Amino acid sequence: MRNKKNRRHSAEPVTRSSLVAGFRNLGLQAGQTVLVHTSMSKLGWVNGGAVAVIQALMDVLTKEGTLVMPTHSDGYIDLHTELYNAWPPEIEEEVRNTMPIYDPQRTPSFRMGCVAELFRTWPEVLRSNHPRYSFAAWGKEACFVTKEHALALSLGEGSPLARVYDLRGYVLLIGVGHEKNTSIHLAEYRASNPPMTECGVPWLVNGKREWFTFPDVYLLEMYTGAAGQAFEEEGNVTIGQVAGATCRLMSQKCLVDYAVDWFDTFRKR
Repeated sequence: MRNKKNRRHSAEPVTRSSLVAGFRNLGLQAGQTVLVHTSMSKLGWVNGGAVAVIQALMDVLTKEGTLVMPTHSDGYIDLHTELYNAWPPEIEEEVRNTMPIYDPQRTPSFRMGCVAELFRTWPEVLRSNHPRYSFAAWGKEACFVTKEHALALSLGEGSPLARVYDLRGYVLLIGVGHEKNTSIHLAEYRASNPPMTECGVPWLVNGKREWFTFPDVYLLEMYTGAAGQAFEEEGNVTIGQVAGATCRLMSQKCLVDYAVDWFDTFRKR
């Protein structure tokens, strides 16, 4: 016999239209550029699942707005990382030689959640050409946000994060905290004296497949949440409930500018 999990449903069903009302009540408006991070499980049971969530966000923003989501694929990174450091050095060459080259159309996102993974395949959605830190976008400024994503300094001035900043966009966290708030990484790049590292990926160099290395910032991800929480405690975040999820809406520019100062102060300690 197949086990059935007990499901708790809200008094009213969560639908595309009720999500639209919830997002609008939070402050989301037509024409905005919004970078969204979502935990589907925190929303609870939604009639239509991830499809309804994406449709609701598009309904609110309309095609005059721009919806952006991270579609990172951390499997396409150098071997000297937490994902690969258990492998013996003697197999590194074989792994590097056989690792597929990133393809924006085919390479799945990794640990980004089911909403972002579905969104990257959605009609009219564009995805940036970065093997590790890609973003997908839909709407009026989708091309501007995703084009010419620089390989080096992945989340810096040549990234979709900086383009959202240029557009004075917003960040919407649906059921996740600031530890998932990738815009704070842009502040790490902009802060003084960021720690540096070197990354490697399989890449086409002059039409030939090579293992290509490039400089990048070593992200202090354990402090991302702390910087975001400090920003929130200053009263800069609108917090509300949409379905079962606690949601946070904020100006990305204000967040990044604040976090630059936060990291500068942190690094001086």
